[in-house]
Amino acid sequence: MALILLILLLAILLGGLGFALHALWWIAAVVLIVWLVGFVFRAGEGRRWYRW
Repeated sequence: MALILLILLLAILLGGLGFALHALWWIAAVVLIVWLVGFVFRAGEGRRWYRW
């Protein structure tokens, strides 16, 4: 019985982790798109739009 509960807990943990990683990939893609759009629109001004 304990083995079944351990396997179930492991499956729930890995499923939640997979969802979190999937969500993080989408967030990273949105941030990349926003950065690229900002880079393209500010490149013509001849100055840096970021502070690093």
